[in-house]
Amino acid sequence: MSVIGWFAFWGELTVGSFMKFYEVVFIVKHDASASHVERVAQECASVVKDGGGDVTKTEFCGLRYLAYPIKKSKRGHYVLLNIICPPNTVKELERRMKLNEDIIRSLIVRVEKLDNEPSALMKRSFRDMAAAQQAQQSHSRAVQQESEGG
Repeated sequence: MSVIGWFAFWGELTVGSFMKFYEVVFIVKHDASASHVERVAQECASVVKDGGGDVTKTEFCGLRYLAYPIKKSKRGHYVLLNIICPPNTVKELERRMKLNEDIIRSLIVRVEKLDNEPSALMKRSFRDMAAAQQAQQSHSRAVQQESEGG
C-alpha cells in the first residue's frame, strides 16, 4: 500500500469510527415561550452541525412538572434531541448548555442506536391527551342525556 493509500485508508477509518450516537435531553425554564424553546433547540442543533454532526430527531415534550425544584423552578420545557457526532462536539455542546442561562438541566447519553419512534415522554403525553378527550366526550354525552331526559 502506498503512502497516499495508507493516509486515505486511515482518514476513512478515523472519520467513521468517531461518529457516535447520543440522546440529549434538556430542560428550559418554565417562563420561556414556545418560540424561545425552539430557538434554544436550534442553537443546540447548530452546535452539533458546526461540529460535523447531524440531528436526526427533535422532540418538544412540552411544559412538565419536575420531580423536585431545580433553581427554584417547579416546571420546565423538556426537549429531546437524537444526534450523531464526534465526541469533541459533545463536549462543546455540554459547555454551551452550561453557559446558557435558559437551560436549567441537561443530560447527554451515548446510545448504541438511535430510536426514531416517539420517546416515552411523548407516548405518555399522547396517552394523557387521549384519556382527557375520552373523559370530555363521556362528560358531554352525560350532559346531553341529562338534558334530553330531564
